[in-house]
Amino acid sequence: QVQLVESGGALVQPGGSLRLSCVVSGLPFHITTVGWFRQAPGKEREGVSCAGSTNDFTAHADSVKGRFFITKDVDKRTVTLEMNNLIPEDTGVYSCAAGGPMRVCELESVAYGHWGQGTQVTVSS
Repeated sequence: QVQLVESGGALVQPGGSLRLSCVVSGLPFHITTVGWFRQAPGKEREGVSCAGSTNDFTAHADSVKGRFFITKDVDKRTVTLEMNNLIPEDTGVYSCAAGGPMRVCELESVAYGHWGQGTQVTVSS
């Protein structure tokens, strides 16, 4: 059974930092492509960051470049999203996603077949 379990969502002030984690089970994680997506109220889901299956390629949305960093830890079967200098526009439900082998990952949801339930991130003073 494939499971993706996120944690780390919280209320944080603008300019603050947050770390999200996702533990993946039921998949050959060493060849799994992983990504983080978010959905704000009233908006469509958007890709935030991803890491390719060979763990030597990452991609980030323009809106988070230089602020967000994704890490795939094969030994711990965990993908982490480090978020810095948060702004109110980063508010949303963040979901972890896993897909088949792709060295060059994509920020399109159709590329991923497995999803976590999401964790809420709220950036507000």
